[in-house]
Amino acid sequence: MPRRRKPPRAGALAELAPLKIAGQIATLQAIYYFAALVLIVFTALVSGSGFSWTLVFGWEGLRGDTTHGWLMSFIFLLDGGLIISIAVVALIARSKLVPDFAITVHFLHLVIASLYSGHIPRHGGWWLTMIASAAISVSLGIWGCQYRELQPVFFGGRPILPAVPASVDGSTTQPSTVDEEMAIPSRGRGRDGNAEYEMEPMLPLK
Repeated sequence: MPRRRKPPRAGALAELAPLKIAGQIATLQAIYYFAALVLIVFTALVSGSGFSWTLVFGWEGLRGDTTHGWLMSFIFLLDGGLIISIAVVALIARSKLVPDFAITVHFLHLVIASLYSGHIPRHGGWWLTMIASAAISVSLGIWGCQYRELQPVFFGGRPILPAVPASVDGSTTQPSTVDEEMAIPSRGRGRDGNAEYEMEPMLPLK
């Protein structure tokens, strides 16, 4: 008798669909280059330096022996580290998938830069910038996704899973059960507020 396969969990096929993964990677890559283009054009207008597509798709301008190279390094750190981490949190929203998508974006930039320039990057500053950018995007992306996953779920304006209050020593307090079920006698007052009464435990029916 052949073994039965476990049914896939809900949403697994949609999450692992190749077309969806390719679309998410393409979206992140487009955000990466669009943000780099905006930042590079803005810095070129402010500093008065010239603009070239090599600054966006190439690697020659990102070097550590010139001031402009340090500026380009900061731009790509801001782009790949901060902007991509925000995009990953917004689009992926799963901490386990953050390293895959963040590193894929930087790897594709390496491939595109090598094809655009004709050879693999040779400046050490470019490699250090990409490694630091990937590390920042992974760290911030995981932190952002975990923070988003820990937020309470709201439905109809009210939280579905309210937070459990914690006691003084840090342990969570369990909700109290009904006094009748625990068979614990309780004391109270009548409606007039003067007479006291005592509730006796209820005996099980025979």
